[in-house]
Amino acid sequence: DGDVVVVSQKIISKQEGRMVKLSSVIPSLLSNGIASEYDKDPKLVEIILSESKRIVRMENGVIIVETNGGFICANAGVDESNVTSGYATLLPKDPDDSATKLREAILEKTGKQVAVIISDTFGRPFRLGQTEFAIGVSGIDSILDYEGTKDTFGKILRVTAIAIVDELCCAAELVQGKATKTPIAIIRNYKYSPNDGS
Repeated sequence: DGDVVVVSQKIISKQEGRMVKLSSVIPSLLSNGIASEYDKDPKLVEIILSESKRIVRMENGVIIVETNGGFICANAGVDESNVTSGYATLLPKDPDDSATKLREAILEKTGKQVAVIISDTFGRPFRLGQTEFAIGVSGIDSILDYEGTKDTFGKILRVTAIAIVDELCCAAELVQGKATKTPIAIIRNYKYSPNDGS
């Protein structure tokens, strides 16, 4: 009870059938144009566009979009890593719902109340490298808000809200890695208040 289960987006997407066979994709004229400009596969660009509400920015071969689910990220989260050649995975349609279903299944099978976080790798504006972010949560607040509390000098904090689920995802990635076949990590003894976060 009280464990935090951090699960890679990739296995959730695979389990939910969010995979596309590239040979089945017919690229549009727009996809062909973007692909030629950015040296990308036009079929992959077509998938990216179909998973996007809008293009935020395109530069240096990177396509930043707002996904249909509301995330701002590169390539709409469409990814060819850790999947059979010729396929790409998409983000889950509703990652919070996916996390809730998994948490409920764990409760049913084990009787344990846990929090579930679905993590993915995102880049950060104006910073090199990627880090882990939570894209779905269940059973835990995503933010630890210090507003109204006092700092160590007795001053009232007004803005400090820590994205704890993102930080937990980063900690989990240190043991999961990208190629170790470890898509799930359990964080134990982190004190949190069980809640219906999103």
